[in-house]
Amino acid sequence: MSGDAQIDFEPAPARSAPEPMPGLFRGLSGRLLWMTVAFVMLAEVLIFAPSVAGMRMNWLRDRLDTAAAAGIVIDGLQPADLPRSVQDDTLLATGTKVIALRKDGTSRLLAAVDIPPQVDDQYDLADVPLLVSIRDAMDTLFFGGGKVMRVFGPIGESDMIIELVMTDDALRKDMLRYSRMMFTLSLVISLITAVLIFLAINRMMIRPIRNLTRNMQQFSERPEEPQRVFRGDDAKGELAVAGRHLAAMQVELQRTLKQQKNLADLGLAVSKINHDMRNILASAQLMSDRLVDVEDPMVRSFAPKLLRTIDRAVGYTSEVLSYGQATEAAPRRRMVRFVDLCQDVRDMLAIDPDTGIEFVEQVASDLEVDADSEQLFRVIHNICRNSAQALMAFHPEDAATIRRITVSAQRIGSVVSITIDDTGPGMPRKARENLFAAFRGSARSGGTGLGLAIARELVLAHGGTIALVEKPGPGTQFRIEVPDQPVALDDYRARA
Repeated sequence: MSGDAQIDFEPAPARSAPEPMPGLFRGLSGRLLWMTVAFVMLAEVLIFAPSVAGMRMNWLRDRLDTAAAAGIVIDGLQPADLPRSVQDDTLLATGTKVIALRKDGTSRLLAAVDIPPQVDDQYDLADVPLLVSIRDAMDTLFFGGGKVMRVFGPIGESDMIIELVMTDDALRKDMLRYSRMMFTLSLVISLITAVLIFLAINRMMIRPIRNLTRNMQQFSERPEEPQRVFRGDDAKGELAVAGRHLAAMQVELQRTLKQQKNLADLGLAVSKINHDMRNILASAQLMSDRLVDVEDPMVRSFAPKLLRTIDRAVGYTSEVLSYGQATEAAPRRRMVRFVDLCQDVRDMLAIDPDTGIEFVEQVASDLEVDADSEQLFRVIHNICRNSAQALMAFHPEDAATIRRITVSAQRIGSVVSITIDDTGPGMPRKARENLFAAFRGSARSGGTGLGLAIARELVLAHGGTIALVEKPGPGTQFRIEVPDQPVALDDYRARA
């Protein structure tokens, strides 16, 4: 059995260059700034409509009040007629073409010039709803200019009504001026608000987020360097909590990377040692083959067991080298008599009456398991060996306590359930928390925890499950369930 096994190690994938951090005004902070400006402007637009409607109503009421003051004076001069020059001055002061006064059910024309042939719009300022006022203001602002309108309303608390006829040119001009002023003021307010919100949010959120992002980029470049772990603070905000969780995750990742590196180095060393050990075992295998020809009955009794043991050891060394190449062989499944496998485990453990440990097999003689015999042997042997070691180190206070390992199995349909139970001290809490974890799940000092890790991997390769079972009494109990391999339809037809 010679020939060198070559272990291929794939090169680590090249790390891509980190994506550059976006600029301050092009990233989240910039979008927040412009969104704040847009939202404030939208709010100002919603405020603008009732504001310009109120400005229009005030403008019209001012004209009515001015015309009402002049109309009362003119009304007091009757029956004398107002001179033409005074009428022109009055109309110029009020910006109207016609001023009329309705009193005691009669209407009197106080002043008039260039009476228009028709009136386009009429507005009663006595009681104007807000929505109607907004609608009229928008109509004047966007569609006004050159229209003749008739405006009337009461004079104070009296029953007199003043009426004006005028064009809407002056009104629309003032409304446009007011709109420009409101737009400028709104823009200034929105910019100031956006800057203040930007500065506050940038300090409370954007800066910590950028620090987190920058740290993640730097950590991803060289995660093995301890100084690249995020340095958080003791604040109570959500981002501070996220930073502390990030730091804890980075520390755990560094620990995992260090452990993986150690495992890789250990795997390389084990592969080298295993290569030479395999050659030594091959030589021992050749020499042990000659023991079969020896006539000594004792030699003949243990020679087959010795040969099987050396064959297993050679097979294990080959599997270790295959594992180093990441080409673990799939289980070579067949129907295996479980009672014979348990007998091999008993012989390998060398449990006899001198050890003070009982090995009990509660297995039907015809029970068969659809599994790889060598891999299933390793699973049962690893667990039973852990139990035997725990029982040998266990010295109960009650001398009547029996130290026993019980292996039982039963078939339920297409699944075989295997139970391995012992009466030892039980599994420590630390071992339970790291169950099936290599190098961390050992229940005894100096152990590696590889036995359970290997057992779990082999059981999962068979599509089964392995679990630690809680039991009321002392000891440790494992349950393994191995399903039969599904039969392909073509194979079934070929057999049929």
